Parts: sequence; C-alpha cells; structure tokens
Amino acid sequence: MDPLTAEISACRLCAARFAATATQHAPRPVVWFRPQARILIAGQAPGMRVHLSGLPFDDASGDRLRDWMGLSREAFYDRTRIAIVPMGFCFPGYDAKGADLKPPPLCAQTWRARVLQSLPAIRLTLLVGGLACDWHLGRRPLSAHVADWRLHAQKGIFPLPHPSWRNTGWLKRNPWFGAELLPDLRAKVAEIA
Repeated sequence: MDPLTAEISACRLCAARFAATATQHAPRPVVWFRPQARILIAGQAPGMRVHLSGLPFDDASGDRLRDWMGLSREAFYDRTRIAIVPMGFCFPGYDAKGADLKPPPLCAQTWRARVLQSLPAIRLTLLVGGLACDWHLGRRPLSAHVADWRLHAQKGIFPLPHPSWRNTGWLKRNPWFGAELLPDLRAKVAEIA
C-alpha cells in the first residue's frame, strides 16, 4: 500500500459526523486507485453495500455503470486501468428518513487534489452524478452538464447521471443518452482501457 492510500484508509476526520447519523457507523474509506490507472471514475460516495464490502460500485448501480462502459467486472476492478475516486471515500450515512446523506465536503477538500496529482496517466474521466460534475465542471444542473457531453468528451471527460435505479425515469426521458453518448463512451473506454 502506498503512503497516500494508507493515509486515506486510516482517515477518521468524519468519525463524529458519521456517529451522529441514523446508521451511527464508523468511517471506512474505500480507496481504489493506482498511479498507472488510465480511466478515472469520479463518483459521489460509497453506499451502505459498498461500506460493508469495501468494493466500489458493488451493487446494481455498478452493474449499470459497467454496462455503460462496456467493461467486464474483471476489467472494471483492475486498479491499474481504472481509478475510482469519489467525492467522499466513506459511506456518509442515512438521514432520519432513510435517504442517503451527501458526503461531507471535508473529504474532497482534504484528499481530492492529492489523489488527482497521484494519477498522472489518466486519459479519460467519467463524472458520475451531480456532485462530481459540479466539482470538476462548475455548478450547473446535472442535465445541463450531461447535455453538453460532446463538448466535454473532446477534453476526455464524460459527465454522466448516477447509474442508480432512481435515474431510470431520466434515462427514459432522454433516449439520446443511450443512443448517442453511450456508444461514444464505450468506444473511448475500449481505446484506453
């Protein structure tokens, strides 16, 4: 384990915050990158299932994301190909109604620049969800970021909605996403991965 990975894995900056959530859990950073990685997946934060397994995108959202990328599970989890760097490395917990909390900004403020500097081989970046799009592209509605995908793809960046089942309606209302964006994304992933 390299020093940065070890440092993030040992992070407990948000311990009191997580203990105060409805889940009352301890931090468990899910760290998934190596300097050789050529594709960066910038997501939001691990969910409860990922918190328990320690494997990023180890859920139905991950299945959908792998399909979008045209990658096998084996290729997706090859850290020398794919770096998975969310805006928050830990599961942020649920609120009193059972909804996912947003990751604390402290995580990205503390780690993001150092992690991105440690990934010199990145040639393609997938921004998964609104928080990642806003961090990398500036605050706008997620639909606006994704609608401008061609402009960003020229720079090696693909803004994407989160692959959660919650976005199935958005995907149905925007058939161009599957018909136009995904074939370009799969071609770029195949070229780089």
